[in-house]
Amino acid sequence: MLQCIFLLSDSGEVMLEKQLTGHRVDRSICAWYWDHAISQGDQLQPVIASPTHYLFQIVREGITFLACSQVEMPPLMGIEFLCRVADVLADYLGGLNEDVIKDNFVIVYELLDEMIDNGFPLTTEPNILREMIAAPNIVSKMLSVVTGNSSNVNETLPAATALCVPWRTTDPKYANNEVYVDLVEEMDAVINRDGTLVKCEIYGEVQVNSHLSGLPDLTLSFANPSILDDVRFHPCVRYRPWESHQILSFVPPDGQFRLMSYRVKKLKSIPLYLKPQLTSDAGTCRLSLLVGMRNDPGKTVDSIVVQFQLPPCISTADLSSNCGTVNILSNKTCSWSIGRIPKDKSPSLSGTLVLESGLQRLHVFPTFQLGFRIMGIALSGLQIDKLDLKNLPHRPYKGFRALTRAGHYEVRA
Repeated sequence: MLQCIFLLSDSGEVMLEKQLTGHRVDRSICAWYWDHAISQGDQLQPVIASPTHYLFQIVREGITFLACSQVEMPPLMGIEFLCRVADVLADYLGGLNEDVIKDNFVIVYELLDEMIDNGFPLTTEPNILREMIAAPNIVSKMLSVVTGNSSNVNETLPAATALCVPWRTTDPKYANNEVYVDLVEEMDAVINRDGTLVKCEIYGEVQVNSHLSGLPDLTLSFANPSILDDVRFHPCVRYRPWESHQILSFVPPDGQFRLMSYRVKKLKSIPLYLKPQLTSDAGTCRLSLLVGMRNDPGKTVDSIVVQFQLPPCISTADLSSNCGTVNILSNKTCSWSIGRIPKDKSPSLSGTLVLESGLQRLHVFPTFQLGFRIMGIALSGLQIDKLDLKNLPHRPYKGFRALTRAGHYEVRA
């Protein structure tokens, strides 16, 4: 049972406080948490035991969502609820930052009132919340100023809250029924200085955009579901068909949502290579980078970017490339934007780094981050077999797409 939720800015200021039960949590717990967070740094855990409370925390866009409880409870319930709160606020407010939260205090408090009741999660589906609480817009803000009524809460309870599918709005109707399924994957890879692939795995999501009338029943199957690990489902998915036959059976929410997420581990190939060479002597360092295709995925690789942080001991840098543009930011971050690899040459970057006076050789070498995007393919190899739809008056339009992009793609020098 959660007893209080705090929203903290990136400076530790309490922007919002919501007491959830009769037991009031003193705001001083935020100061204790902030001191603990600073002392722990990157080692900070999502669940913390303070002298008086258990604390659950997540950080989104520089805003810390902090929940407190005096009693033991499933840790994942607290973390998952905070993630739902952050997702709903970002959806309602069009993003998350300190100014947006302060400008929409009333909406945030009303959403929290509906999402949790006496410390227990209640309604967390965005579709139902939108029927209960109107999203902020210019017209509603003008009316609240003129009438003095700042409430956005609907006087009637949505009918879907009494159904067995509370994530779906009540009886939506569309002239054109259509459903789109996207496979969106991020590749995480670590390549050693000798070119050895240390780690390669993919985090993926099945995203669905559904505009279907009535109460449709969908079944989605994959050609090779055995490659999936760490699967996580939207509440609409029936678990038993997946457990027995690896089939996703569900009644979809209306609009866009994440149907499932997954991970594919221990992949053996990567689409791009990056070969760095650094030689250092006599107060300078010669840098050379070469980028090229390692395994052709069969689709165009674009939006290729190489980023790295220059070591603090570098005073000046003179870098140039035969392809794309090179920019060095004020914080000594170098960004090399390549775009697509030309057919007639391999992109290369070279230049000289000048060390601070008194230093002869470079002892700390940079780590290179490689970014890319590949439309039309899922590099994990996951393939959609078929999508069946039931309870629809006529045949809808179905569309499928795939996208792979770089996640934490690191090359060590």
